[in-house]
Amino acid sequence: ENAVAMNPTAFLGCFRDIFVDSQMVLPASTTDYIQTNVTLGCSNKDICVESPCQNRGRCVSQGWRSYTCECHRPYEGPHCEKEYVTARFGNKDQESYAVFSLDDDPGNTLIVSMFVRTRQSSGLLLILANSTSQYLRLWLQDGIVNVQVNNFETLVGRSVISDGHFHLLTVTLEGTTAILLQSAQNQGSANIRHIQANSGDSVYVGGLTDPRASASFGGYFKGCVQDLRINNKRLQFYPVEAMVKSNNLQQLINVEQGCSSDNACAVSVNPCLNGGVCYSMWDDFICNCPPNTAGRRCEKVKWCEMSPCPTSAVCQLHSQGFDCEYQTKIPLHYRSHGKIKHSFNRFSISFRTRQTAATLLHAQKDFDFFTMSLIDSQLTLQLQVGFDQNVSVVHTVGPVSDGLWHTVDLKIENSSTMQTPLWILALDRNKMLIDGSRMHPQALDFLREETDIFLGGLNKSGGMKLSGCLGPAEIGGLVLPFHKDTELNFPRPQPEQFVRVDGNTVNLQYGCWGASVCDPNPCQNGGVCEDVFDLHQCTCLSEWTGLLCQESTDRCLSSPCVFGNCSSMSGEYKCDCELGYEGHQCESEVNVCENSNCSNGATCLQGLKNYACLCPQNLTGQYCKLPQLPVAACIGGRWNYSCYNGGNCSKDDNSCHCLPGFIGEW
Repeated sequence: ENAVAMNPTAFLGCFRDIFVDSQMVLPASTTDYIQTNVTLGCSNKDICVESPCQNRGRCVSQGWRSYTCECHRPYEGPHCEKEYVTARFGNKDQESYAVFSLDDDPGNTLIVSMFVRTRQSSGLLLILANSTSQYLRLWLQDGIVNVQVNNFETLVGRSVISDGHFHLLTVTLEGTTAILLQSAQNQGSANIRHIQANSGDSVYVGGLTDPRASASFGGYFKGCVQDLRINNKRLQFYPVEAMVKSNNLQQLINVEQGCSSDNACAVSVNPCLNGGVCYSMWDDFICNCPPNTAGRRCEKVKWCEMSPCPTSAVCQLHSQGFDCEYQTKIPLHYRSHGKIKHSFNRFSISFRTRQTAATLLHAQKDFDFFTMSLIDSQLTLQLQVGFDQNVSVVHTVGPVSDGLWHTVDLKIENSSTMQTPLWILALDRNKMLIDGSRMHPQALDFLREETDIFLGGLNKSGGMKLSGCLGPAEIGGLVLPFHKDTELNFPRPQPEQFVRVDGNTVNLQYGCWGASVCDPNPCQNGGVCEDVFDLHQCTCLSEWTGLLCQESTDRCLSSPCVFGNCSSMSGEYKCDCELGYEGHQCESEVNVCENSNCSNGATCLQGLKNYACLCPQNLTGQYCKLPQLPVAACIGGRWNYSCYNGGNCSKDDNSCHCLPGFIGEW
């Protein structure tokens, strides 16, 4: 008992052949003696093989049957069995914050680190302040960490952390350099003026005591903070281990234990629209949308899947609803029936295409012609009236081959300031003046004299046919009809009109839609294809980017390296493993004993980077290949052992004299 009191550490090792009064005590053959934690045999098996460390803690052998556990944050304890308690800020949108006081001077290097989990894009994380100023600030802006030192030098992170997952943030201030790490990835560095933290300085977490002061950093933080440290000293909101040194907690306002979630579905108004069912996630929600709806809140109604249009038209979705539109298989051929009397002082047409070159309308009689076409995605107007006149050409400003509806309006405008009426060309209500010398007021009158007019191309056989949609085209207020009189229930009553003169083989289709660009799906890697009229757009998963979702984003976002730092490389990633780990994902411990040179039954002892050989009796050397040498030789003219390999022991100098071919002390 006295021995135990002097040295409370129990003996760890082996005994054998212990006799008391000529009776063997160990190993005991009877039950007359009390034994606790005593086993037969003398095993020197590495106890780390049994994986005594919890929560991925790393077992480090400390010699025979002894070990320590190197814990990964946020775990602590002899076996990494204890987890630092998470602090919940802003639960149910309360204003919450904590205030600590530094108990000692951190020194020349200041390292602030903590786990942060949030879905809030803005809010105050932490402020270090003394009696005169706030010399270190951390806050979120647009989901990105901002660091400010000495109210001036600012360092902004590169990755968003407001994704609802835990991220380990580390800010290191050393000398005149500030470094920001996020989940072991370097977010950048900045030059700063040196700061000095001192004992008694205050640490504000989640917000300041004044709500107005907190508002300048995006308001109070809403989320969770765990394992907050300044250098290696903890700031525990709810202490988990009395043996761990922690700075003094002064205030804890509306900060709750654990990392609970607000019930986003328990609000007075259901966030899911159009009958969607709300399911709560951590500080978020998802909507189970009914058929024909889509979007995060089921706000997008798939109107066209409910067939709102008549059978003679096709539904086309728009940003605010839908339209029932039509489309024509063109070109169509028209001619005046010879009864038009009034002058043509206006022409209008609407179209939709992604074609860069096409004919919208071409009218010709003898040497007179009028053409409106697309050249290099620009609207072009050509006019020639009379054999000896030059051709007038007008180009509009800006491309029109963007898949959107465009309206062209060509008309004469009279003004009190003009002596002669002038033609004005308007594209989507943007007006431009046409040279009056080239286009006189009766420039389009030749169209009423049985002129051939082609809509959407030069003729039936080809030319620059339009691929897209045409709306109603009007010349002088007279429509170029899509239907023949024979297709109507009764003939048109108006005396002045244009008539379709093409054959019955022309097939008209109603509605406005483009090619089926999403069938098959061109988007790769799970991308969702959206048809935007003769063009597709891919909505990619977060891991992919590019027009077809073919390019990988940062492969390190999923934290593939188990025990190492990840580096993104051209769509791939590379793991820089921690000491003692290997593998593509640093998932395996390095077994340095697997190919050891220990021989003659020696036991390999594994270290972090190398190994040592534990030799059996009578063997020595680095790999146990040499015999154990005697400890004495010639002494006073006598010797206890002979020299090896025929060597002669000299009484004069008490040393071995070797035969040729042998060297060494013995």
